[in-house]
Amino acid sequence: MLDVVVPVYNEEDDLTACVDRLHDHLVSQVPYPARITIADNASTDRTLQIARRLAAESGEDCPVRVVHLDLKGRGRALNQVWSRSDAQIVAYCDVDLSTDLNALMPLIAPLVSGHSDVAIGTRLSRSAQVTRGPKREFISRSYNLILKVAMGAHFSDAQCGFKAIRTDVARQLLPHVHDTGWFFDTELLVLAERVGLRIAEVPVDWVDDPDSSVDIVATAVADLKGCARIGWALAAGRLPVEQLRRNIGRERDDGPELAGVPTGMTGQVIRFATVGVASTLAFALLFLLLQPYLGAQAANFLALAITAVLNTAANRRFTFGVRGRTGLVGHHLFGWGVFAFGWLVTAGSLLVLHAAAPGAGATVELVVLIVANLVATATRFVGLRWIFVQRKRSRKNPAQQEIA
Repeated sequence: MLDVVVPVYNEEDDLTACVDRLHDHLVSQVPYPARITIADNASTDRTLQIARRLAAESGEDCPVRVVHLDLKGRGRALNQVWSRSDAQIVAYCDVDLSTDLNALMPLIAPLVSGHSDVAIGTRLSRSAQVTRGPKREFISRSYNLILKVAMGAHFSDAQCGFKAIRTDVARQLLPHVHDTGWFFDTELLVLAERVGLRIAEVPVDWVDDPDSSVDIVATAVADLKGCARIGWALAAGRLPVEQLRRNIGRERDDGPELAGVPTGMTGQVIRFATVGVASTLAFALLFLLLQPYLGAQAANFLALAITAVLNTAANRRFTFGVRGRTGLVGHHLFGWGVFAFGWLVTAGSLLVLHAAAPGAGATVELVVLIVANLVATATRFVGLRWIFVQRKRSRKNPAQQEIA
């Protein structure tokens, strides 16, 4: 059975038209048993009464039921209804039906077949047809870009009000999704991706509701706060990612990984910085020991070469959680490539220093080298994260793709 949830708050004007249209589509276009669940979020108008009337008038071909909550919050409503649903697949759509319902079958098809675990509509695909103002477009794209950069997210549209999930998967994830408002979607998707679930994306046709009561600025601020909260939880290891991965995650084919290593940007930055501090101290010690005997340039080269090998090995295991020999040669070859870039930057800095101040001592040389190394360090992090995370995910999760 498919259970389509419609969260509502004070929607007395639009609810009847929404349910009638959704009912007609489910009966005529969806070849599976379906049900509509109206989740009333503590409405203060006649929404609840209208919902109960619609439920009483519905037939067995597509029954309508009502769940009333005493507290507001779309996330709260979805969490409660999805967790307790007896359907095999649960979905939701916004009451304004901004998303064309013709995308519903492509949305649930990968879940019915077992191909995917979560399915989302995306307004940011090239093939999506979207009508909305520039302000909403800018905020939406900026928010999803932040998710990609800060959270390492691979899904393209976190906040489209058109999603579905297998109920067995939802019951495992939802106890760990705590947002009760609009960030619920993002929190669920980030956790699903960290666990290794397969997320299918469906390009949708979407028309903005000009009468929407959603405060997009306040929602965006709340979403950013939610990103900080879940990022910190992932970095601190407060979410049972490994346990959930063992319970419901898909098999990996990219070699063994270490448990407890964060996969989010925040946790990786913290660990990379720790390795970087240790590497800088080791570089400084080696440079000061070698400089009196070899000169600044040769000492810089050897100190960089030694610490480059150690840095790559440490980041491979400690920052990105990779162990074993899988990809070992490629990882170190890339590390040497970054070393070459770092050496060019630092050697050039020394040449500039000696041209400007021929009498500069070892301490001044060391300060210049450390500053130059910061540039190489930023390059190293971006490069290593691409090597260890992006390629790894593309192998283990190839089916997080669009269902056209």
